[in-house]
Amino acid sequence: MSVSNSTAQYGAVAKTFHWMTALGIVAVIPLGIIANDMPYDTAEQLADKAWLFSLHKTVGVTLFFIALARVLWAISQPKPAPLHPDRRAETLLAEIVHWLLYGSLVLVPLSGWVHHAATEGFAPIWWPFGQNLPLVPESVPLSEIAAGLHVVFERVLILSLVLHIAGAIKHAVIDKDDTLARMLPGRRVTSAPKSQTHRKLLPPVLAGIVWAAAIGVGSVLGVYHKGTAIAARAPALQQVESDWTVTDGTLGITVRQMGSEVTGRFAEWTADITFDETVTSGVAGSVDVEIAITSLTLGSVTQQAMGPDYFANTEFPTARFTADLIARETGYLAEGALTLRGVEQPVSLPFDLTLDGETARVEGSTELDRRSFQIGTGMTDESQLGFGVSVSVDLTAVRGAGPAD
Repeated sequence: MSVSNSTAQYGAVAKTFHWMTALGIVAVIPLGIIANDMPYDTAEQLADKAWLFSLHKTVGVTLFFIALARVLWAISQPKPAPLHPDRRAETLLAEIVHWLLYGSLVLVPLSGWVHHAATEGFAPIWWPFGQNLPLVPESVPLSEIAAGLHVVFERVLILSLVLHIAGAIKHAVIDKDDTLARMLPGRRVTSAPKSQTHRKLLPPVLAGIVWAAAIGVGSVLGVYHKGTAIAARAPALQQVESDWTVTDGTLGITVRQMGSEVTGRFAEWTADITFDETVTSGVAGSVDVEIAITSLTLGSVTQQAMGPDYFANTEFPTARFTADLIARETGYLAEGALTLRGVEQPVSLPFDLTLDGETARVEGSTELDRRSFQIGTGMTDESQLGFGVSVSVDLTAVRGAGPAD
C-alpha cells in the first residue's frame, strides 16, 4: 500500500489518521457525557468523576494533535476525486461535511483545552507539560465562553459525523461503489475516477457559515454565560449606613481540590464598619458583614460548591460575620463569629491597616475548617478536598456614611 494518496484511493498515512481519529471520537465523547452526568457527593464519587474527566481531557488533547497532523497531511496530499462528479449537490455536501469534520476536530478539543486552562478546578490533563496554555489567562468569563464554544463545536462535530457515516453507508449499500473501500485498511482500489474537479473555495466558506450560525445559536441559548446567570440570582442584600464606606474590595476564598488550589471570590456583600483609629489598644470598632453565597465564583467547581452538601445556597443564601475590631501592638484583629450554612463558629481574622487621610486599606486572611460548618461532610479524603479553607480580605474604605458594598 502506498504511503501517499493517489487519484484512486487514500494512502496508508491518511487511513491511519482517519481510523485513529475515529477511535478517539468514539472514546472521548462518551467519556465527557458520562463524566459530566456523574454525581460527586462522596469522596469515592468525586474521585471517579475526576478520573473520567482527566481521561476525557487527555484523550481530547491527544486527538487535537492527531487532528492537526491529519489536516496538515491532507493539505499536502492530493484528495481522491469524487466517484460521481455529476452529482453536484451530493458532492458539494460531502465536501462541506469534510471541512466541518476537519475544523471541528481541531475546534472541539482546542475550546475544551482553553476552558481547562482558563479556569481552576480538579481533573488535570495527564501529561508532564503543565495545565496552562500560552496567552490564556485564568479568567471566569473566558472559561465560560470557551466551555460554551466547546459544547457548540461538539454538536457540530456530532452532526457532521452523522452525515459522514450516513454518506459512507449510502455509498456502500445503495451505490455499491468504492467510496468507503478507498479508506478501509488493506483494501486497494485501482480504478481512477473519471474527474478530479474540486471546488476550492465554496465548501470551506459554507462550512464557516455553519460554524458561525452554530455560535449564534449558542449565544441565543446563553451557553457562554452560565456563571453570570448564577451570580445574577444572588439574594438582594439590605443596604447599610456605615461610618466607613467600602469603595473597592475583594472577599476571596481558596480551597484545595485534587492537589490543586482553586481560588474564588464573592461578588456581593455588604459591610457595616465602625472604627476609631485613635484607639491603640483594645476594641477600636466593629464590623458586620453579610455575604450573598450565590455570588461566589469558584473556578470550574462553582456549581458543585452551591450544592446541598456544600454551601447549600438554596437553604442558606447568605452568611454573616460580626466581630470586634481589636487594636494590638502589631496590626489588628477582627474577633467574632461567622454564621455559615446555619452554623455559628468563632473566627479570628488578623489584618493590617494602612491609613491615608480619610482612606483606609485593609488586608487580612485566616484559615477555616470546612468541617466546622458541615461543608462537604462526605468528602473525608483531604487529598481530594482539603479540610482547610483560606479566607482573604482586601478592601479600601473611606470615612463617611453611605451605602456599603
